[in-house]
Amino acid sequence: MVSSEGLIAPLPPPQAAARQYGVTKPISTAGPTEADIQRTLELEKFLVDAGLYESKEDADKREEVLQRIGQIVKDWVKQLTRLRGYTDQMVEDANALIFTFGSYRLGVHGPGADIDTLCVGPSYVNREEDFFFILHNILAEMEEVTELQPVPDAHVPVMKFKFDGISIDLLYASISLLVVPEDLDISDVSLLYDVDEPTVRSLNGCRVADQILKLVPNIEHFCTTLRCLKFWAKRRGVYSNVTGFLGGVNWALLVARVCQLYPNAVPSMLVSRFFRVYTQWRWPNPVMLCAIEEDELGFSVWDPRKNPRDRTHHMPIITPAYPCMNSSYNVSQSTLRVMVEQFRYGNKICEEVELNKARWCALFEPYLFFESYKNYLEVDIVAADVDDLRAWKGWVESRLRQLTLMIERDTLGMLQCHPYPHEYVDMNKQCAHSAFFMGLQRKQGEKTQGQQFDIRGTVDEFRHSINMYLFWKPGMEIYVSHVRRRQLPPYLFPDGCKRPRPSRIMAQQQADKLPYDDGEVSVTGSGERHLKRKKDLDGVDVNQVMPLEKRQSLSPQPRDSVSPIIISDKASSASPEQSDKGFSMEVVESNKRTLSGETEPEYASNSSTITNVTSKGSCDDAGFGSVAVSSEGNTRSVEGSSVGSNNPGYLQGDVCEADSESLSDNGCGNGNLRQDGSQEALEPNAAFGMLLNSNEGVNSEQKAVIRLSLTSTA
Repeated sequence: MVSSEGLIAPLPPPQAAARQYGVTKPISTAGPTEADIQRTLELEKFLVDAGLYESKEDADKREEVLQRIGQIVKDWVKQLTRLRGYTDQMVEDANALIFTFGSYRLGVHGPGADIDTLCVGPSYVNREEDFFFILHNILAEMEEVTELQPVPDAHVPVMKFKFDGISIDLLYASISLLVVPEDLDISDVSLLYDVDEPTVRSLNGCRVADQILKLVPNIEHFCTTLRCLKFWAKRRGVYSNVTGFLGGVNWALLVARVCQLYPNAVPSMLVSRFFRVYTQWRWPNPVMLCAIEEDELGFSVWDPRKNPRDRTHHMPIITPAYPCMNSSYNVSQSTLRVMVEQFRYGNKICEEVELNKARWCALFEPYLFFESYKNYLEVDIVAADVDDLRAWKGWVESRLRQLTLMIERDTLGMLQCHPYPHEYVDMNKQCAHSAFFMGLQRKQGEKTQGQQFDIRGTVDEFRHSINMYLFWKPGMEIYVSHVRRRQLPPYLFPDGCKRPRPSRIMAQQQADKLPYDDGEVSVTGSGERHLKRKKDLDGVDVNQVMPLEKRQSLSPQPRDSVSPIIISDKASSASPEQSDKGFSMEVVESNKRTLSGETEPEYASNSSTITNVTSKGSCDDAGFGSVAVSSEGNTRSVEGSSVGSNNPGYLQGDVCEADSESLSDNGCGNGNLRQDGSQEALEPNAAFGMLLNSNEGVNSEQKAVIRLSLTSTA
């Protein structure tokens, strides 16, 4: 086709759609069939019926709230400009802008969701005093503002509050400009000049969201698919960055990559391909939407060739905006295992949906966490009042994943943890408290006789990190205890009572999933003694917080003693219960601040006492074959970083092309990633990315002191 000027006109839209998205060619460019379109309509109807879309009235209210906050920060900056003696013209020009990111910016937020916001201010308005003190006080005096909670020491410093009932997470970034223009381009790399790391992380939330929307073939299909998979992740208990799973930006990046691999697919196809791709993904291959680029500004980017810490990441999901970072560094071996299992579950259901053997509602069945394990760790958090609990709980929850990492480290991965990212509250309790739970099981495929994992130091180290809270107040306490499945409190279940035992079909499914039974758990101590009731400094009875059935209380250990939590794999089957053989756990606990406690007739408090539940076949049956794993001499940090990792001079990338529909490997090609500083491209030459030296995980030097000990109950 020729234009009036005799030049070749632009190609028609179908040809323009051939643009390649992402670092590799698409797996398939096939469009939807009639069946795919019908399944998409059914999926969208399900999402609407599930209440995932907000009303127009709610959307308008959010816009009004954002405008109000925008005006507040403008007035705040003008006030500071005047107080610091700038000219009247500077005061008039002084400005601050509000940007959004996260689910609201991507268009996938639902009713009641918070709004992630960023305030960008001039260079002379700082975060430490001006934002977290002066602006905080301005907000605190406003009637519309409730539940104001500053978190200045977070990885990304944030101020949380509700404005007229709308939850707001407000970040602040001071850029190197005296006046912030109204038309500021947040994607401009020059904004990162002469700013600190927290400012870069604050700015990158908006920059990443904008880049994601630019890198997907169809924004509408991307949004529908992401909304669906976020709902699925919450139902299946794998939506929580702070707990070690994935948060909103992580799920957005995973979905965006699938959209790139299937550029013409509709949402029903994309959901199915999502599970197909990530069921077969060879972690720690990184998920990347674009090539990783370095810039002259000198910020560190994710590069396992140069950064030993990057080699320890289990599930790298790389942000597309400079400086490119791993957004999923919180993922541990345990949480990755859980997510892969859930990907397989989703893949199985989607295959049945495509064969008309199941409906979409089956995909969103809630995960039955309290029927999946026989042993649990219960973490109870208490405070004097609701306001103290909110601050205390935020601190503790942000450190819960450290407990998972510590247990992985100190048991050399033999004891697997499943932290559940849901908070539970017993409404019958008098004081402010909440509870979190972790499922425990032996590493699948491992069966040993007479072995114990002594994690007393693990719990003590975790307690020490919790007690570093700078804003601790009397009444703020944390208790860690062990419960067996049959001892779980009734308030954990929606109907107020425990569910019946799993059916034979469910039991068989669990048996297929777990090759070895978790076995019996016994909580034992040295002898029975009586204790006095403990009151905190404000008179709050924290020993009444989390009663556990059929417990007896023993005398507490000294304040600085180590709390033994001993997981024992018994050589004998002394338990009278056929379903609880071969595995036992001993949990003896203490608390730094609490030195005494009292029990009620049917309950024992979850305090600093040594709690005791007696059952036949205790840890004594394990005999002398116990192994205590100490954290002494361990060179890895809590976050799993490794210094002096045992890696070769280069990382071998074994990448394979995938079949357009089945993702089966058709062939392989090798690519070397050097550590000599050469500018060799990081992006893979096939759909799955690059493989970092191992199909099992990233190699790192693991050092631990293992000491043998004798088991006794003197």
